[in-house]
Amino acid sequence: MTYQDTVTNRDVRDASVRETHDLIASDKVEGTKVYGSDGKHIGSIERVIIEKRSGRVAYAVLAFGGFLGIGHDHYPLPWSKLTYDENLGGYRTDVTRDQVENAPRYDNEDDYSWNADNGRKIYDYYGVPPYWM
Repeated sequence: MTYQDTVTNRDVRDASVRETHDLIASDKVEGTKVYGSDGKHIGSIERVIIEKRSGRVAYAVLAFGGFLGIGHDHYPLPWSKLTYDENLGGYRTDVTRDQVENAPRYDNEDDYSWNADNGRKIYDYYGVPPYWM
């Protein structure tokens, strides 16, 4: 696959490239810190959820709580609520940790149903249009 890096203005053909100015590989997104509107760390991205047909990122699943990575909950956040902040080296959102803690969540991925009703609840909670609209 070849694409143009807009900063270096060169073709990139190396499949091992994990990040350019404009693009980032999913494994580099996972683990990235998320900061709230108050500038405080509210969690880290555990995974991204991608819509199969369009290729659009629908959600970033935030993880926090628990101890040593055990017992934490998962908080789906609409991808549209995140903006990458180069100065922080992470994503910034306009919501606080308290808002996220009260948001729809799940504790075990096997028990969560990624369906339109649950998706609508997430997007309604955050007050943004769903990715499928």
